[in-house]
Amino acid sequence: MFTYPEFDPVIFAIGIFKVRWYGLMYVIGFILAWWLARRRAAKAWSPITVEQVDDLVFYAMLGVILGGRIGYTLFYGFSELLKDPLYVFRITEGGMSFHGGLLGVLLAMWLFARRVGKRLWAITDFMVPLVPLGLGTGRIGNFINGELWGKPTDLPWGVLYRGQVLHPSQLYEALLEGLVLFLIVWIYSDKQRPYMAVSGMFLLFYGIFRFLIEFVRVPDAQLNYLFSGWVTMGQILSAPMILAGALMIYLGYFRYGKRGE
Repeated sequence: MFTYPEFDPVIFAIGIFKVRWYGLMYVIGFILAWWLARRRAAKAWSPITVEQVDDLVFYAMLGVILGGRIGYTLFYGFSELLKDPLYVFRITEGGMSFHGGLLGVLLAMWLFARRVGKRLWAITDFMVPLVPLGLGTGRIGNFINGELWGKPTDLPWGVLYRGQVLHPSQLYEALLEGLVLFLIVWIYSDKQRPYMAVSGMFLLFYGIFRFLIEFVRVPDAQLNYLFSGWVTMGQILSAPMILAGALMIYLGYFRYGKRGE
């Protein structure tokens, strides 16, 4: 059993300016994505050039931040939004949604694809292998913040947090959605694959991992279980990802081929 050390979420402060661990984790994720993107862009089959990587990462950052926050307020904090429309801007109080961020990034990639004259899924196939390590660092940020805990457990790797031994569900997600998903998608995409198949692989395995982890993760207090005493919002949002991912892999191999023709 590991005792949670009660991290200070603020690394340091200068006046009203505060640097937080959670924000630093996002920065690390974007730096890793930028570095990996430059490596991939140098390959002969890359749909973008090394010079276009900076713009790609900038578009992705906007999609993650805006989509993640707006998605959270709609999926998880809608009642707060109805009480106070300015709630969406109070990002320092926490609240980012992966599924909202995914929709935001899809919109951003569509805009970027139009700008560079490429098809949407060609850009997302290039980009999705860059994402999991950022997801992993974000979940480590959740752990440092002491949020998104799992249910009580008697397993030896449980974490003692304020008098309860809990599943460290943030670290489960960091491992599965971060490292394991990265290895699956990065290795799979190291060679040119059918159009949209890489994107489908990412959606399929993220959806599976998130759906399973929701069984040990405590649902958001304002929503709790939505029905049947076990179904969470995370599972409802992840199930379509699993179906969409499987469909995209099928279409990639049996309809579009490598060039999306």
